[in-house]
Amino acid sequence: MTTDPERSESNFDSKAHRDLSRRGLLLGAGGTGLAATAAAAFGFGRSTAPAIDPREPVHGTSTIDFYGNRQAGIDTPAQAHAVLLALDLDRNDDPDAARRLLRLLSDDAARLTQGRPALADTEPELAETPARLTVTFGFGPSLVRMLSPTSVPHWLRDLPHFDIDRLESDLCGGDLLLQICGDDPVSVAHARRILLKDARGYGAPRWIQDGFRSSRGARPRGETMRNLFGQVDETVQPRTSDGSREFVVWGNPPPDSTSTVRPWITDGTSLVVRLISMDMDGWDELSRRGKESSIGRDLRVGAPLTGVHETDEPDFEETSDMGFPVIEEFAHIRRAHPHAVEEQILRRSYNYDRPPKDTDRISDTGQLFLSYQADVVEQFLPIQQRLAEGDRLNEWTTPIGSAVFAIPPGCRPGGYIGDCLT
Repeated sequence: MTTDPERSESNFDSKAHRDLSRRGLLLGAGGTGLAATAAAAFGFGRSTAPAIDPREPVHGTSTIDFYGNRQAGIDTPAQAHAVLLALDLDRNDDPDAARRLLRLLSDDAARLTQGRPALADTEPELAETPARLTVTFGFGPSLVRMLSPTSVPHWLRDLPHFDIDRLESDLCGGDLLLQICGDDPVSVAHARRILLKDARGYGAPRWIQDGFRSSRGARPRGETMRNLFGQVDETVQPRTSDGSREFVVWGNPPPDSTSTVRPWITDGTSLVVRLISMDMDGWDELSRRGKESSIGRDLRVGAPLTGVHETDEPDFEETSDMGFPVIEEFAHIRRAHPHAVEEQILRRSYNYDRPPKDTDRISDTGQLFLSYQADVVEQFLPIQQRLAEGDRLNEWTTPIGSAVFAIPPGCRPGGYIGDCLT
């Protein structure tokens, strides 16, 4: 027997209302009296909080469409909070089971991102303030192969090992990735729980990582984020105004381009996840001048050491009075600078800061580095190889987690993420 989803949701709301009414009748005046007595005893009778201005906009009700040709959460302006859930599927040889899971996850993600509770939501009030919540799906090689063996892109495999890597196996890989982002940590946590409950019976978490950026309103809109080293991060990004983002992320080059970069599937892209531990104690011991030389930028304004403004192009030929390059040979921005038009990525990074496992350290701090690009081999790998070979920041950073995912297109109402793979 099938159940109408809308009717099930309506029945749930109706039952919740009846239960609430029964509780109100049972408590009645007695409950009110107890509450008043407790309030008087503990000084809760009068609120001292400032009144809320009704004209203040409620950002929590802001929504981002889930359905569309492309998935949200990729070139969407980055939200303040993120959690990445990497799942291992139990039945990696059963495409029908995988499709059932993807349909279930897509339906609940669509509801939650629009401020509606999931069908089996036991805390529906937590869904009312999505605060630009997005859920983005990524597929590992085994999942793509199971759904459509002929659709596996050539770059969908583990990154090569780099000498700087100290990877932990339980922080790498995964069959299915759910990237949950939003401006409210409550709605993000709620979505995380709902989607993990959906996945029970189909698989289990392989790793879960969360991160944060500056809260909405903490900095002027459009200002570049800072990581916990204090440096501006994501200064160099492909722009939408000149079409470079369309090429970099979605693999659609200009008509006169000779680039071989192409999308693995229309409106699809790729995601590289790197979990990077940061040695904050060691970084603290470095002078400000030493920090700026390592990065190649002024820490206060983010400008390259050869410029004045953050967006100034670095001049790698400029030398000091003593004849040395102003931007050192192994400075981060020199090593990350593209050598070809293909060597561009869309950065979407989040900080993490946790209690340390080692009591001699103050914190376990790092970065959840997300890189979106149409082709991992052509775009991401050349940059990463140069950084691994000679980036000064390697003295204070250590990659401990790594994964590569194919990002399928979006879907239409009634469909699900991945329904294009048959």
